[in-house]
Amino acid sequence: MNGLRRVARQAARADGRDAVERCDLCAQPLPPGHPHRHVLQPATGTVSCACPACAVLFDHDAGAAGGHRLLPRERRRLDGCRIDDAAWAGLGVPVSLAFFTRSGGSGEVTAAYPSPLGVLRAPVPPDSWRDVETCHPDLPEHVTDVRALLVDRGHGASEHWLVPLDDCYRLAAVVRAHWKGLDGGPEVWQRVEDFFRALADPTDPTPFSPQEASWASP
Repeated sequence: MNGLRRVARQAARADGRDAVERCDLCAQPLPPGHPHRHVLQPATGTVSCACPACAVLFDHDAGAAGGHRLLPRERRRLDGCRIDDAAWAGLGVPVSLAFFTRSGGSGEVTAAYPSPLGVLRAPVPPDSWRDVETCHPDLPEHVTDVRALLVDRGHGASEHWLVPLDDCYRLAAVVRAHWKGLDGGPEVWQRVEDFFRALADPTDPTPFSPQEASWASP
């Protein structure tokens, strides 16, 4: 239902009939110019926009009403976290920019990485993930299905962050929208650098939007 509503809303925006951002759960208009909250439906992996009234129905714990979980707001740079080349190779991630989440049901850790085709995913070997967890004391407890470890090791970067899942989809949207050629081109990597710089800003970055959800999906 959420997906159908989103497709209809995007089509309406495209022909100018409706420029209003709406809650995916109740269809109420979202406050313009203000960041809104998002919820995850773990069974489908769908991230949905939530108005203030709907957001208060959910919390970070599994079993919330309707099977949804509220995405957190906090972003935290993991100072001192260093995943060396051997540990990174063990994760099976073929690129230098990726995020990792842990299923609340199975406990399985999944690697996801932005690409010009959207977000590509692969399971992480448990032994390899345990090696990564030793890199910072916050990793074992705080990587969940709504909070990801986001890592950028490319182009001389060494960024390790705990971020809400919607931040990861925002980044995936940036990569997909601006990728050019075989290696992405200088513009996309400058935008990735700008994205991480904005994470450290005390104000919220540009809100995640339904268009970004469609760009991030394969």
